[in-house]
Amino acid sequence: MIEKLKNSFIVYLISILGVVNGGTVPLTCSLAADTNKPLVGFILSTMQEERYQRDKRIFIETVEKLGGRVIFASCNNSEQTQASEVDNLLAQGVKAIVIQPVNGDTASSFVKQAKQDGVAIIDYDRLIKNAPIDAYITEDSFKVGQLQADEAVKFTHSKGNYVLLMGQAGHSVAEARTAGVMSVLRKYPLIHLVVKQYHSGWSPNLAMQTTENALTQNKNNIQAVIANNSGMAHGAIQALQEQKLLGKVFVAGADSDLAAIKDIAAGKQQFEVLISINDMAQRAAEVAIALAKNQTFKYDSLVNNGFGKIKTVNAPVFPVDKTKIEERIIRTGFHTHDAVYGKNSE
Repeated sequence: MIEKLKNSFIVYLISILGVVNGGTVPLTCSLAADTNKPLVGFILSTMQEERYQRDKRIFIETVEKLGGRVIFASCNNSEQTQASEVDNLLAQGVKAIVIQPVNGDTASSFVKQAKQDGVAIIDYDRLIKNAPIDAYITEDSFKVGQLQADEAVKFTHSKGNYVLLMGQAGHSVAEARTAGVMSVLRKYPLIHLVVKQYHSGWSPNLAMQTTENALTQNKNNIQAVIANNSGMAHGAIQALQEQKLLGKVFVAGADSDLAAIKDIAAGKQQFEVLISINDMAQRAAEVAIALAKNQTFKYDSLVNNGFGKIKTVNAPVFPVDKTKIEERIIRTGFHTHDAVYGKNSE
């Protein structure tokens, strides 16, 4: 107990000095605020993807509207950093932690640690396996892959050489999106999956290299590239651009990052899947506050993570091509017209 109080005091001093999370401490992290407000933690695996700025903003806004406070951290895809951030949050007395695991297998240790302190754990985006998590907030990742593959099949007339760019090995989202893709492609004997490869940290640069290698090995005879996320799709586009294949090779991503939507508008990319990040982050915040107050929450389904059946909230997903940008992206406020088309466009 003495050691824990000591650690808490040290973290408090650090936060006051403004050196937490690279020297910036958002106002929501102030420990001098009203202590009657539920304090919750939000830990993202990375801020590498553009979408995560939205996750962070919506989550913090929702918690504050519900009368709570947020301590935010990201981990640069480092398991060691994530472990330290969990320690920090527990030392600061959070009542609930929403965490996007760097590694869904090893993150079970964080859950057990939090449970020992009576802190609720809400698993965000990627499944933590074999651990007693209190809730799982995700999207229908399998459907994401199905939507991508269905559109690819249409574009290529049910034939051709395909490249599948997968995310981090072992990540539940990468596995589920890939499974969705494969559930469609296996129906078409004239489609040949010439490359199917994981990419550490969901790296766009590694995805670009994989696409370059696939083009070289197949003498540019590639008809479609399906990527588990927007960043890797953009990496593929860079490789295709070098070979003057933009618009000729189908490219699909997921998350609808601004760069991806701009590429669709420009005809460089054909398809994205919009994950309702607003819904995901908002529901995660609502569940976190409910659990911080020892209240119940609404859920959509039960998912078995190896430990047991976990109460799961599913955010909706939507297909986006050039004809759907206005309806799905701009009218919903996901990205602005000026951001997608430029300020001088009509």
